[in-house]
Amino acid sequence: MLNKKATAKIEGSRQFPQICGYVDFLQVKEGVLVTATIKGLPDNFGIFGFHIHNGKSCSGNETDPFADADGHFDTDNNPHPYHLGNLPPLFGNNGIAYMTVLTDRFSVDEIIGRVVIIHEKPDDFTTQPSGNSGLKIACGVIRSN
Repeated sequence: MLNKKATAKIEGSRQFPQICGYVDFLQVKEGVLVTATIKGLPDNFGIFGFHIHNGKSCSGNETDPFADADGHFDTDNNPHPYHLGNLPPLFGNNGIAYMTVLTDRFSVDEIIGRVVIIHEKPDDFTTQPSGNSGLKIACGVIRSN
């Protein structure tokens, strides 16, 4: 359905409570327009892995605050980096990242209820199964608008 919208409210882990923001998803004719507006990222000019994960919760445990996020969203069992939930990295600028990208890898309907994860390191687009992007530092559940 064109113009269907969804949003994930991003919140940082206990270790990174200053991270906050939104990721918006808009279904357009050509695919999904993904717009991320994030504040409070560590490092002045860091690069951060950015993915949609299969999980439906931002809960976790002592060693992984977002363990329930599960692995990268992918309905076709593609190897990394061809997972459907792979997105370009976020580039922090004094703790702020803003990015808009158009993707045809999924529809808004397919990702509602799943989670968006920001990782501490950039995705290397090689290492299996998830690009060696390190700790999950922020998470948000994708909800229909």
